[in-house]
Amino acid sequence: MAVEELNREHVVDKIIKEQLKPLVKKVDQQAYYPEEYLRALAENGLFDSDGYKVEEVRRREALLVEWTAGTCMTTAFNLWCHLASLTYLRHCDNQYLKSEILPPLEKGEFFGGTGLSNPMKYYSGLEPLHLKAERREGGYVVSGSLASVSNLKSGHWFGIIASLDGGGEIMAFVPCTVEGLKMKERADYIGVNGSATYGCRFNDVFIPEEWIISTDAQSFVDVIRPTFILYQTPLGLGVTSSAIRSMKKAPKKQGNINAYLPVQADEVEAGYIDLKNEFETLIRDGYDGSRLRGLMQLRLDIDRLTLKAVHGDMLHYGGAGYLQNSHQSRRLREVYFLLNLTPTVKHLEKELST
Repeated sequence: MAVEELNREHVVDKIIKEQLKPLVKKVDQQAYYPEEYLRALAENGLFDSDGYKVEEVRRREALLVEWTAGTCMTTAFNLWCHLASLTYLRHCDNQYLKSEILPPLEKGEFFGGTGLSNPMKYYSGLEPLHLKAERREGGYVVSGSLASVSNLKSGHWFGIIASLDGGGEIMAFVPCTVEGLKMKERADYIGVNGSATYGCRFNDVFIPEEWIISTDAQSFVDVIRPTFILYQTPLGLGVTSSAIRSMKKAPKKQGNINAYLPVQADEVEAGYIDLKNEFETLIRDGYDGSRLRGLMQLRLDIDRLTLKAVHGDMLHYGGAGYLQNSHQSRRLREVYFLLNLTPTVKHLEKELST
């Protein structure tokens, strides 16, 4: 491992210890948005891309997601949202977005959300597109609703895709403060309520040309989809590694009765090592659209293992794990969210069945 990577891991460990671990229960139980943690990562240059190879950035950011998820998957999900938004701007041809919005986004002056849950399902034939756009002088007017967009706050930006009457779709990057956008917080989930998730209603919102990521949204999504999914994959790896450590630390009570449980830490760990190695190989060797199927299968395999891991962890702790504020029950609730993160498990199953 390079000295730079060792130093970076030390920096991240310190940030997690000081800026994230003290907040985990507050994030889970009080719907607290851990913005200071994301900002600390940014201030330490962990989102910087200028001067780095694409592979270096991809590896660094994927590891950030895994390390964060090992402590708090809700926060790691927020991190993924931000990385997805960075991916949009890094791949677009809009010089305004790349020169005026991307640098402060990487520096943590504000953060980004994805907004592509509905479009990803639309392009897989699962649901209609919920936003519509009309061409106007200097830009577009957008109307419609998105049920939930995460990692949002006043001053943050997020991606959207809207259909055009004449066919096709546009993709844009919009600020939460834009006139005509109404946001309503969603904090009624069984977990992940610290994700700063909002329902977003667009009422004739004007989107100027300078905010347009692409006028051919479908082709652009084909470009960014692999990275979109790649950065999701270590969410499960981080939670799995945490559940493994937890099972190993479980009290040896009642004559070590946990040894009779069908899920054991060593078995889960063996699966984790195999999938982790596969993920590392994918990052190292690179990927493109032709390898998307393998990436989707990997995310599905990791999701399945993660569910097994948190289920086993709950069983190993018995009544102590069933407490509302236990780390075991938090991880279980977070993972049920992960299974429903677009592309969901059933979405992945459908894509892989063809």
